[in-house]
Amino acid sequence: MLKNVSADARILKEEIFGPVAPIITFKSEDEAIKLANNTEYGLVAYVYTRDLNRGLRVSEKIETGMLGLNAGVISNAAAPFGGVKQSGLGREGGFEGIEEYLTTQYVGIADPYAD
Repeated sequence: MLKNVSADARILKEEIFGPVAPIITFKSEDEAIKLANNTEYGLVAYVYTRDLNRGLRVSEKIETGMLGLNAGVISNAAAPFGGVKQSGLGREGGFEGIEEYLTTQYVGIADPYAD
């Protein structure tokens, strides 16, 4: 855990794969969202709050492919895995993963009983 991390610290701008938790303070919900989105990466983010409505509201505004709300482990074989921005395109796993390999086609058929 890294405490009192500066808002312009390099560790907040990179995609770190490891047991590292940079801690940064904020004064408002909007500031927290701005800080969270201030990176070119977006694989996974985590929100911890006692207010579930706030957590859902914030989760809709954070630019990330996956989000853990009051959960540290969000891996699930049935869930889509993937990021946004420079953290990847598309999804693997879940129903969303198969969509990458399909082409949707609509066929409109005339009603043979229509006059």
